[in-house]
Amino acid sequence: MSNPFKKNKEEDKENDQQEVVLQENVEVFETPAEEKEPEQTETTEQPTGELEKLKADYETLNNQYIRLAADFDNYRKRQAQERESLLKYGAENTMKKLLEVLDNFERGKKAVENIDDCQKVKESYELVCKQMYDTLQKLGLEFIETEGKEFDPNLHEAVMQTPSSDVPEHTIIAELQRGYKLEDRVLRPALVNVAVSE
Repeated sequence: MSNPFKKNKEEDKENDQQEVVLQENVEVFETPAEEKEPEQTETTEQPTGELEKLKADYETLNNQYIRLAADFDNYRKRQAQERESLLKYGAENTMKKLLEVLDNFERGKKAVENIDDCQKVKESYELVCKQMYDTLQKLGLEFIETEGKEFDPNLHEAVMQTPSSDVPEHTIIAELQRGYKLEDRVLRPALVNVAVSE
């Protein structure tokens, strides 16, 4: 007959061994968890710091963008106002210079009312015309030369062609309407009569 106490002792021994193994396993599982906790807090703290830095950078860039957008909008409005002012008042200086000529036209008109001598009227007219041309030349207006010059389609418009053996072909023999340039830009081409071969 087997001894029950012996059996119990053996079972107790086995149970003790199992408890030791369980405790070791628990220690194995607990130890890494404890060791990892500081690492996890470090990793969570690091992205939080980076996130704060990114947020600060974003705020800085966003503020710069808003300022630049406002500056550009103000610049665009200013340019539009200047362009509108230029279109509206661009001829102001020209008008001021022509006012003197206009004054002389008015004076000439009053002066010829009681004059019977046509020579004085002619002289007054020529004087005012000369003043007008001088003023416009100061503003950059130039006459396009015609008679005796070779026809240039950039400056002249041929409205007539006359056969002639006196001058070379394509030479302008008459000006029908004066042409004008502003600096190097043609305002109106000269209307001319051009010689062609007979």
